[in-house]
Amino acid sequence: QVQLVESGGGLVQAGGSLRLSCAAPGIIFGSHAMGWYRQAPGKQRELVAAITVGGSINYADSVKGRFTISRDNAKNTVYLQMNSLKSEDTAVYYCNARGTYWYWGQGTQVTVSS
Repeated sequence: QVQLVESGGGLVQAGGSLRLSCAAPGIIFGSHAMGWYRQAPGKQRELVAAITVGGSINYADSVKGRFTISRDNAKNTVYLQMNSLKSEDTAVYYCNARGTYWYWGQGTQVTVSS
């Protein structure tokens, strides 16, 4: 069973930074596009950022200029650097791997206090 293991969530004050990591040891990492999604209470899960196998990146408008997604194929890991955090960034963040199948992590809580 494929497991994506997220880490790096936590509680931070508005304006602060966090770095999320997602390790994906059970997949052929270089063949999968990777993404970060988030889901706030009472809201639908939404795409935050995604990076393709070739390195093309897209961001949700709400995080452009503040968040940076990157991948390290040698470590089978994708990162999400989050700067200038706002209270509206509070959510559970999920790692996603997209290939023939889609895989999800268990989620990591990010709470931004104002």
